[in-house]
Amino acid sequence: METRHIAHIIIEAQTPLKVGSNASDFLQDSPVQKDWNALPMIFGTSIAGILRKDFKGDKNKLFGDENSNNKDAKGSELIISNALLLDENGKVNENLILEKDRTKFLKLFDNLPIREHTAITNKGVADNNSKFDEEVVYKGTQFKFSIEMIEDDEVSFKKILNLLYRNSFIIGGGGTKGFGKIDIKEIKISSFDKDSYEGYSSGLNHKLSNNRRVDLSTIISDIYSVYSLKITPDDFFMFGSGFGDSDADQTPVYEKEVDYENAKLSDKQILIPASSIKGALSHRTAFYYNKEMLKQNKDHTQVGEKNDAVKVIFGHKKELAEDKKTELGEKGKILISDCFKDFDEKKQTKTFDHVSIDRFTGGAIDGHLFQEKTIAKNGDDDWYDIEILLEKNITQEYIKAFELALKDICNGMLSLGGMTTKGHGVFSGKLYRDEEKL
Repeated sequence: METRHIAHIIIEAQTPLKVGSNASDFLQDSPVQKDWNALPMIFGTSIAGILRKDFKGDKNKLFGDENSNNKDAKGSELIISNALLLDENGKVNENLILEKDRTKFLKLFDNLPIREHTAITNKGVADNNSKFDEEVVYKGTQFKFSIEMIEDDEVSFKKILNLLYRNSFIIGGGGTKGFGKIDIKEIKISSFDKDSYEGYSSGLNHKLSNNRRVDLSTIISDIYSVYSLKITPDDFFMFGSGFGDSDADQTPVYEKEVDYENAKLSDKQILIPASSIKGALSHRTAFYYNKEMLKQNKDHTQVGEKNDAVKVIFGHKKELAEDKKTELGEKGKILISDCFKDFDEKKQTKTFDHVSIDRFTGGAIDGHLFQEKTIAKNGDDDWYDIEILLEKNITQEYIKAFELALKDICNGMLSLGGMTTKGHGVFSGKLYRDEEKL
């Protein structure tokens, strides 16, 4: 060993994270991965997998040979630690915490947000057996991990660090549903020779000797086109939480984020889930693509994941190919971010009372009175910014159909959220692609 390069990286969740544990329990269908202190964590193998996918160069040399049957295979030149939760003091807890020593801040992570999901068909109703929920990590949560290069290859080491800044670097699952967008808060690196490395501690709280900050400018990936959807509601909208409160049977979905400066959670924020935007865009994209295929006298009857445009842009689940042996499945080429916004609950919520009427008697049907709480427009400056990344190497016919669907949102022709048949969820706005207005 001549020289080892080590980096300590602090990341912050810009959108909630879905770092699944591949397990289920009595409370959630899909809980997040947690460490020995029952705090959210990200496996180093997950980070390594993302870096390996994006790295341009000899991947087997840097990350190890994937072919286990290769007698000359070598191990990875990189050692990537698990990413552990940062506490209110900017430290990670690598040792077991006794319950009496568990701070109020760490107890905030005992109950994480739950996202409710259901798949909607092209007919606008819930698909059979499609209801499920996911546990996610709060937006604003910070993690710390280390990357160690055991060979003296500073060039490759810098390339790896640069990958962390790409807009395609999404951690965990559900990237197409708005999860996993991160921001690099800090990177510190040091280099060690043989003598100095012997006294080095691998602990994440260990201060790197002769450490120096790395000022890496954000690397804009040329893989994606960046769409900015800026919309404002015409009046009311509601993205349902699946729960009620003391005022209404149906309420909008709210979520909080971690405030490290004050060591607490923020007030409730309005949430426009990316998964809801994705579903509406998927169906309308299929409509416009089929419309174009009809003009060309081609197949224009496919909907959902069987539609070519939807399959490529939004991805599709695994299915057996014609040979009945090969499993086909593909991740979507789109990344949509959740939209959070502060609001005044007393001023910006409106509760509607509803009752079903018996058309024969003209009276109310027993047990059919219910209330729904919506978000009301808050003046002319009430705008919501939604960022969408779409890979560029896609057939132009697919992109055209997708952009027409986005324009329908801006023109009030594609309603978002729930209760759209009652007039809710109509927006108007502006659409930009790579900062150019469409």
